[in-house]
Amino acid sequence: MGSSPRRLDVPTWVVVIAVVGGLFVLLPLVAMLVRVDWADFLPLITSPSSLDALWLSLRTSVAATALCVLLGVPMATVLARVPFPGQRVVRAIVLLPLVLPPVVGGLALLFLFGRRGLLGGVLDVAFSTTAVILAQTFVALPFLVLSLEGALRTAGTRFEAVAATLGARPATVLFRVTLPLVLPALVSGAILSFARALGEFGATLTFAGSLQGVTRTLPLEIYLQRETDPDAAVALSLVLIVVAVIVVAVAHGAGEPARRRLKVAR
Repeated sequence: MGSSPRRLDVPTWVVVIAVVGGLFVLLPLVAMLVRVDWADFLPLITSPSSLDALWLSLRTSVAATALCVLLGVPMATVLARVPFPGQRVVRAIVLLPLVLPPVVGGLALLFLFGRRGLLGGVLDVAFSTTAVILAQTFVALPFLVLSLEGALRTAGTRFEAVAATLGARPATVLFRVTLPLVLPALVSGAILSFARALGEFGATLTFAGSLQGVTRTLPLEIYLQRETDPDAAVALSLVLIVVAVIVVAVAHGAGEPARRRLKVAR
């Protein structure tokens, strides 16, 4: 049976500042809830343009999350398990989208995949649904890499070394030992990547544009509705907030087994 954490005394001023910080996050959301036109809420979020944007956001975010897993698992594994010269520089570059303004990321993608970009003659995907997926993947990938690399480093290599000693091939060790050990962290990172992709705006607008049913995701629809129909913008924003709260709660729930498992492994 698990025991609850021991209660520690915390200075009163720390609690006060924590409450202020919590209110700083909570009160804007409360203000939005007050602003929602509840009588017309359903019609506002079920208009054709809103449904197109929501469906496009969900489809592209799922695709971007799949790409994040496909690319991020090998990247995190190499960063955590394979020492090489310049590793810190490579890690910084991989995590760069976390701090890079999304508009800059969108421009970089445009200069690579646009009609006049480096790969434009081969992969001209700008201003298409594919561009939306690439933009979302670009900004969401670091969340999975960071989460999984940290879990791999915390888990250590003891179990992998035992499996290798018993004759298991590297691929077998990876799929039968390493990944199952950090699976909750992988799930948590994938969920956070999905949330980041779902909320992506700047890179998508710059690289993919805003065409209804093709590239206009829900954040872009909210931005456009803000000028013409503020009530619709608020209603759609509330939908995104609800999805974000659910995603964060699920990600935290998925990460808790990872922390317990890694603690046992150590």
